[in-house]
Order: sequence, then C-alpha cells, then structure tokens
Amino acid sequence: MNEILLFSAGIVALVLGAESLVRGASKLALSFGISPLVVGLTVVAFGTSAPETTVSVSAVLTGQTDIAVGNVVGSNIFNVLFILGIAALIVPLRVDAQVIRQEVPMMIAASALLLLFVLDLQVSLFESVFLFLLLIGYTVFLILQSRRQSALVQAEYAAEIKPAAQSAWDANLPVQIALVLVGLALLIVGSRWLVTAATGFARELGISELVIGLTIVAAGTSLPEVAASVSAALKGERDIAVGNVIGSNIFNILGCVGAAGIASGVAGLSIGAAVVSFDIWVMLAVAFACLPIFVSGREIERWEGMLLALLRRLRRLPHSRCAATRSTASLLVSDSVVCGAHHDRDFGGRDDSATCGR
Repeated sequence: MNEILLFSAGIVALVLGAESLVRGASKLALSFGISPLVVGLTVVAFGTSAPETTVSVSAVLTGQTDIAVGNVVGSNIFNVLFILGIAALIVPLRVDAQVIRQEVPMMIAASALLLLFVLDLQVSLFESVFLFLLLIGYTVFLILQSRRQSALVQAEYAAEIKPAAQSAWDANLPVQIALVLVGLALLIVGSRWLVTAATGFARELGISELVIGLTIVAAGTSLPEVAASVSAALKGERDIAVGNVIGSNIFNILGCVGAAGIASGVAGLSIGAAVVSFDIWVMLAVAFACLPIFVSGREIERWEGMLLALLRRLRRLPHSRCAATRSTASLLVSDSVVCGAHHDRDFGGRDDSATCGR
C-alpha cells in the first residue's frame, strides 16, 4: 500500500512538475522575444520528456539502472503504440512532410545507434556524452531550420504558444522563474518517489526492476506526452500531436540515455541482457513501423490508430532462459517471466500463473 501511494504521489508530482516547467520556461522564453516555433521545438518538446530524464538519472544515482533503461525503452514503445494510437482514434492525424522526411528517420537512426551501443551490455561514458552532444547539435539544427519555416507553420505554433497577457497571473518575470524552479523541484522529488516505489513493487511482486521500468514507470512518465498529444488532437492541431511523440522519442534516446550515462560516470550505464535480446529490438521495430503508416496518405487513419493501440497488447513469447533472467517485458506485452513461475499481469491487476518448466 505504501508503494502504491508513493508511486501515485510521484506520478502527480512529475506531471505537475512538467506542466509548471513548460509553462514557466515557455512564458520566460517568449518574454525575451524567442519565437513560439523555437519554444515549441525546444522548451515544450524537452519539457514533456523531463519526467523520463529525471527518473532515469535518479534511478542511476540510486543504483537502479534497470529502471533507468527500461523507462526509456518502454516510454518510446508506449509513445508510438498507445499515444499515437489513442490520438488517432480521436481524430485522424495529419503527418507533416518534414516529420516523414526528417524526424522519423532521425528517430530510427537514434534507435539503431542505441542498439549498436548496447550490444556489449553497456553504454560507456564516451557514448553517453556522444548521445548528449548529438541532442545539442540536433536542437541547434532545428532552431536554424525554424527560421525558414513557412508562415503557416509559424502561425500554428504562435496560436498554440502565446505570451502571457499583461493581466495574467504568470505575466511577471518573478512568477515565471518561480514556475521553473517549482517545476524542477517537483520533477526531482517525484522521480525519487517513483524510483523508490518501483523498487518496492519489484521486491514485493518478485519480478525484476526492468519489468517495472518497461511498464508502469514508462507509462507514468509518458503522461505529459499523452496530455500534450491528445490535447493537440482535440484542438485540431493534428500534426503537432504527431510531432510531440516523435520529438519526445528522439529526446528520450539522446537526452535521457545520454544524461543517465553521464550520471553513471566512468563505470558506464549497464544494460540487462533481456533488453538487448528483446526489448530494444521491439523499440527499433516500432520506430521502423512509423514509416509505412505515416507515408500512406500522410495521415494516421482511425483504423491504423486502433492497430497501434492493439499491438501494444500483444503478448510476447516467454523467454526460454527462465532461470537466467528474472523477467523482461515491453509495453507490447503485460506478462512477465520470473524464475520458476510465469506471471501474467496487466494494468487491470489480473494475475494468472503457470509454472515454468525446469
């Protein structure tokens, strides 16, 4: 019960922290004359990924590296299959040509690069720094590119991201700075609560921290992306809904893994064998699957959204190495294999058990 309360409090703190950070940083940037498009591509996009970053770094600092890695891989799978799926069920999502030509290939390249780095079951400090530098370089490229965007794109972002009115409560500089600081504090506290609760779940349920990271932690830290994309879909900003998800996935790999690896120091970020043998391949496959879906009519139809949402529920085949790995999972599945027992769990709390062969 304590873990459930701590986990719930952590999720609330992360969501409120991300919202406060994005609101404060966006208004602050706009107050200094930065264009809404640049704010949308940087502050808003990175702010919605702040929970993943703080949770992964916090997990590394407390020695829970499986949660750190599982959180990133699970979030990327969840973002595409669940968030895009649900958003497309609300309204068919338009896919901008730039997303197909630039963002999706970048997401695939980042996923493939991470796969290459983890083949030796570790992300070294050098590789982590390299990922983080790639993120900085890509961000600079986006800012430079934004200067050449069409008036239509500029207007769309300007309509979504507006400076605070003079009479608004967040129009003053001290309030905007306070929002940023409060947001950062909530993210730090929330991430610690979430990691502590996740570790407790793993211990009490007898499953690995990797499973917890890949499932409930990944889903919890993706809530800001859920809110941003569903809200954009409801407002008719259908291309922004897609851009939020793809941009978040790129940031998760380059930023979250990069920051977590840097936090791990010279020892490097250790990667579980289960991630390398299964979960990261699912993440890469999901990234590749975006291309044919996005290219076909440059729109994600409702039936394609339903297909994405259903794919998340597909069950994987149990690992043959039951004794070698305590468990592994992805958000395509909700079952886990532990040494000696096969527990079938989903978010609804159902639990079926069958003994693994010895």
